[in-house]
Amino acid sequence: MYDQIMRLDQKIRFVVIVDMEGRKMSGGQRDGISNHLSPEDERQSIRHAIDAWKLRMHFTGSIGKGKYAFAEYEKIKRITIPVDDKHLIYMTVEVDADHTKIIDEILSEIHALCITSMVK
Repeated sequence: MYDQIMRLDQKIRFVVIVDMEGRKMSGGQRDGISNHLSPEDERQSIRHAIDAWKLRMHFTGSIGKGKYAFAEYEKIKRITIPVDDKHLIYMTVEVDADHTKIIDEILSEIHALCITSMVK
């Protein structure tokens, strides 16, 4: 899934797929891109995204399942997308990236994977 996401758009900087405990399943940074965060700050940012997603899950009975979370900063855009109840995609893209297109394509990929796994 990591490779598929990175191929979607050259404006994607960083993608990691993590479980809800913060363990990295796969991912990394696009070659040739400098990181804005130190490795420790990156871990904290991912941990924050996981904790925020867990909080959002508390409200699913009232407002439905979250599809994604989005934050825009001066230097990057950060997107968090659930793969399932146990895994998240945490990613950053350039500020001029078409984040709506990227999010829609990832949601379509996740939906296709869910349909495929139900058929098997």
